[in-house]
Amino acid sequence: MSEVSDDIIGLVQAVVVPLVEFPDEVSVALGEEHDDLIVVNISVNEQDAGKVIGRQGRVIKSIRTLARAAASKTDARVEVELLDS
Repeated sequence: MSEVSDDIIGLVQAVVVPLVEFPDEVSVALGEEHDDLIVVNISVNEQDAGKVIGRQGRVIKSIRTLARAAASKTDARVEVELLDS
């Protein structure tokens, strides 16, 4: 599952970094990992949080959809969370 987790983290980071003004402050890390659940935590500068969330949450929903689609071939579940700065 570790290889899948690394791939998901890389994917999320590749999507988030171009969206923000402060790419050096982006942190994408693995949260709790249970049997078939992978939790990915995103931390950004508080000024960039709105850009990652998007209007009516569309951007973060899209990021979650991409991460879930990438993990679907291994039957793993993925949760993507934006942490408060």
